[in-house]
Amino acid sequence: MAALSNTHLQIFKDKGWFGDGIANSEFVSGVGTNFVGLAIAGAYHAGIRNYDVELAYQAVKANELSYKNRPIGSGKLDTKAFVENGFVPFLERQGDDFVTDSTGSNFSGSHTLEYSFSAFAAAQMAKAMGKTGDYDKFIKLSNGWRQILNPQNKLMQPKKANGSFIEKFDPYQPWRGFQEGNSVQYSFYVPQNPAGLVDAIGKDNFNNRLDSIFTVSEKLGFGGGKTIDAFAGVNSIYNHGNQPNLHTSWLFNFSGKPWLTQKWTRAIGRDFYGTEPIHGYGYGQDEDQGQLGSWYVMNALGLFDVKGFTDLRPIIELGSPLFEKVTITLGNGKTLTIETKNNSKNNVYIQSATFNGTSLDNCWLYRDDLMKGGRLTFVMGSQPNISWGTKIPPPSAQ
Repeated sequence: MAALSNTHLQIFKDKGWFGDGIANSEFVSGVGTNFVGLAIAGAYHAGIRNYDVELAYQAVKANELSYKNRPIGSGKLDTKAFVENGFVPFLERQGDDFVTDSTGSNFSGSHTLEYSFSAFAAAQMAKAMGKTGDYDKFIKLSNGWRQILNPQNKLMQPKKANGSFIEKFDPYQPWRGFQEGNSVQYSFYVPQNPAGLVDAIGKDNFNNRLDSIFTVSEKLGFGGGKTIDAFAGVNSIYNHGNQPNLHTSWLFNFSGKPWLTQKWTRAIGRDFYGTEPIHGYGYGQDEDQGQLGSWYVMNALGLFDVKGFTDLRPIIELGSPLFEKVTITLGNGKTLTIETKNNSKNNVYIQSATFNGTSLDNCWLYRDDLMKGGRLTFVMGSQPNISWGTKIPPPSAQ
């Protein structure tokens, strides 16, 4: 990650911008939302700082706020609209399927959600470096998702420049307001503040809706069924074959039902992934730089962070490990052993857990504690222990 950070900082020094897509140090086509700043902020909070930290912060800040003379290759061409409105207004132009400019975007819903997340990452970096004024600005922008959450249907719904929600809204329709997905999928895309989203939707409504989504999507292998296409699941209610949904099954840890995270993450690992030539990552999938494979590895270890280490003090969520024993050599040279007892394909629920001999009552740990190394032990069972992991939910502070 240090090498990646230094590479992008060199590009920033050479060109004045981060690149949305890079090949041979030149801007190439990306998806238009440019998460380089978020990645560097995450590296900073994970303690990876062997680069010019002040330059890194200025680059992160520019990526979130600057728009004058912004080149196409840097993405985020609707930054001006987001900064001035707090959300990206919806644009729809006859005969033009992909529209993004300084006034808005036809992907305004997903752009608003993604920019809110990256603003949160920048806010936490600003806070860590004592830049209070910048923090206040970024943290306000990080709540842009609230502006497009329709209080009536509790779904993310794009808004027009005048602040009204778009008409003829179909929450299952992909590509209209949402890039490579639809409103049902993206309505859970608030990884920076899951507790805020749970509260806005209502805890019971949130849990019932999300659990039913997985119950239905299980019949389609958690994606687009057996359709062979990179975007096979974009109109599904859940699509593990693309990035916007990869954190969703871990949100039950924030909503008071961690056993449902244990249940559904194991089920996704079992059904979506395969070993046949035609069924590796689903059938229709969009692997994109190893994210689907990386998800499987982290999921099999029973470790995840929906925020990508962008918290001021990052955490690690605990899920349902696949293996009886795994030993990881950490970046600091220490080792972490994860072991399970009574684990099987049916025994997917955590009954109890300990870390270095001390009982764990929560479904998460601070990353810096885990990086001290040692032994993380889970006792598994076939029925959920609904009292485990619910004492203190993972932090979702602003």
